[in-house]
Amino acid sequence: MCLEFAVARYPTPVRLRDGKICTVRLLESEDADRFYEFLKAVPEEERLFIKPRLTLRLIRRWCRQSKPDENLTLVMVHNDRIIGEATLHQRTGGWKRHIGKVTVLTHPHYRGIDVAKLLVKELLAIAPHCGLERLEAEFNGERQVAIRALFQLGFEELARIPGYLRDMRFRPHDYVLLGIHLVTDEEYAVAVG
Repeated sequence: MCLEFAVARYPTPVRLRDGKICTVRLLESEDADRFYEFLKAVPEEERLFIKPRLTLRLIRRWCRQSKPDENLTLVMVHNDRIIGEATLHQRTGGWKRHIGKVTVLTHPHYRGIDVAKLLVKELLAIAPHCGLERLEAEFNGERQVAIRALFQLGFEELARIPGYLRDMRFRPHDYVLLGIHLVTDEEYAVAVG
C-alpha cells in the first residue's frame, strides 16, 4: 500500500470558486472541537450516515483514533474553521474490499463554491494508492448539490430507491447510490497486488 506517499502532499492550499484560499489536510487529534462545531452546523438529514449520536466525546475519540488505512478523513479549513470533510472508507477484507466508500459534508455557509467537489477530487487521487478499483457514495435524495458535484467528477448513478431511508424522525428519503470506476496506474496495482 502506498498510502503514505499519497498523503505526503498534505496540507495543501486550494482555491474555491469564489476566490477563497483554503487548506486541505488530514483530520488531526487537535481538530476535535472544531470538527464537532462543524458537524453540528450540518443539517441532521445530511448526517444520516453517521450512525452514533454526535457527542464531543465521540468526536474526540474519532479524531484521536484515526486509522487512515481504514477511514482516511480530509478536512478543508478556512480561517481556522473546518468548512468541509470527506472520508474514504476502506474495507480490510471481504467481497467488496476493492471498493471504497466516500462520504462528504460541507458547512452550510460554504455551499455552492466547490468545497465537496475539491475534497472528493483529492480522494479520487488517493484511492488508487490504496489499491481500490471503484468508489461508491451513498446519499439521501435531498443532497442534490453534493450529488451534482460527484457527477461532475465522473460518478454515475448506480441505484435510486424512493422512500428507502428514514431519518431520526422516521421521515422517508430517497436512497441514491453513486459509483465510479477508478483508473489505476500499473505501478499502484503491482504495489498492492
